[in-house]
This record gives sequence, structure tokens and C-alpha cells, in this order.
Amino acid sequence: MHLEFTAGLYFITDCLFVTYFLTKPNCMKQYETVFILTPVLSDAQMKETVDKFKNLLLAEGAEILNDENWGLRKLAYPIQKKSTGFYQLLEFTAEPEVIAKLELNYRRDERVIRYLTFCMDKYAAEYAAKRRSLKSTKKELEKEKKEN
Repeated sequence: MHLEFTAGLYFITDCLFVTYFLTKPNCMKQYETVFILTPVLSDAQMKETVDKFKNLLLAEGAEILNDENWGLRKLAYPIQKKSTGFYQLLEFTAEPEVIAKLELNYRRDERVIRYLTFCMDKYAAEYAAKRRSLKSTKKELEKEKKEN
């Protein structure tokens, strides 16, 4: 990893102050987040909530790699007296600072009952890419069957 330093010179009454500014390299990492939405939402409200979080990521400079709606599923244990929830998965690349903003918005939104975001290592990223490619080939095969 190569870091660049730039020096800024400031002259203040015969004193020389040298300041060094560290410029960060591009440190985009791959993340995966799964969040559960409350089951009382309509389909339109659910899609609106998912779009809100996608737009937040895009506004912060993230690139969304995969978006999966897992649908309404039973929870392992009741959360806020609810036994089901809408599961949503987002895979994206972003700066580490974006995660704090995303999770703050998860906490502020009353429609989100649980969330988990984690940074994927190289093996998890490779597995996710393989999973996406298999999923896309299955969709293509289904389209061909429907056409025939």
C-alpha cells in the first residue's frame, strides 16, 4: 500500500510551520448487510424502505453489487412481539465511513427491526461472486424454458 504525503508551508511572523497532510488511498471494501423489516408493511412500503437505503449508499459513493429480497420469513425468536419479518440482503463496496451512516439510519428507521453489516474478506467475496454468477445462470435457464 502506497501512501502519499504532501507538505503545506505556512509562514507566520518569521516562524516556519510545516504541516503534513495524509491523503488516504482508495480503501473501498466489500460489505454485506442483511436487514429485517417489520411484517406489517405493504409491498410498496417495503420497496420504498429498501430504495431509501440503496439511495443512501449510492449518495455516499458506494457501488451496489447485489440486491436480494428474501421475502417474508419466520424469525427464530420474537422481536418486538413479531414472529415474522421481510428479509433483505445488499452487497456493496464502500468506504468504511459509510457504514456508520448506514447503521445510524437503520437505528433511526422504525421499520427496521434488526440488521447486520459485516466486511467480507477475500474468500467471502469470492464465494459471493460465485453465488451471484450461479444465480444469474439459473435465471437465464428459466427464461429459456419459458420461451420454449
